[in-house]
Amino acid sequence: MNDTVITSMDIHEILEHLPHRYPFVLVDRVLSLEVGKEITAIKNVTINEPYFPGHFPYHPVMPGVLIVEALAQAAAILSFKTMNTKPSDDSVYYFAGIDSARFKKPVSPGDQLVLKVSIDRILRGIWKYKGQALVDGVVVAEAEMMCILKAIE
Repeated sequence: MNDTVITSMDIHEILEHLPHRYPFVLVDRVLSLEVGKEITAIKNVTINEPYFPGHFPYHPVMPGVLIVEALAQAAAILSFKTMNTKPSDDSVYYFAGIDSARFKKPVSPGDQLVLKVSIDRILRGIWKYKGQALVDGVVVAEAEMMCILKAIE
């Protein structure tokens, strides 16, 4: 790990550092990333999201689990940049745990989620993070997450 600071990543570079693809890519841009420490990214929430017709047709709300997933995807980008590697076909980055998840305000079409994730610790291949999702500077969700990179057998 070093003190490398990245000021921006566009969707093309994000796709190099995430194994996810449409319709499950939940990070649109990285605003800043400090290798080994933290990341700030955004997810633009639009009415075209595939989950809105069913959640809920009369009052669309982004599912809380997808907000946490967006935080986890930002964490994955931070981890791959910290390890100076990219996802490959022989491994997968799994959730190992989610703690203290709180959903404070609904997220609606037109909102821009600002995803802030910091590395809390890395121990025996398990990465622990703290994350917050904000809209207009207000925390809408937060969680502690654990992830692990596992070889596909």
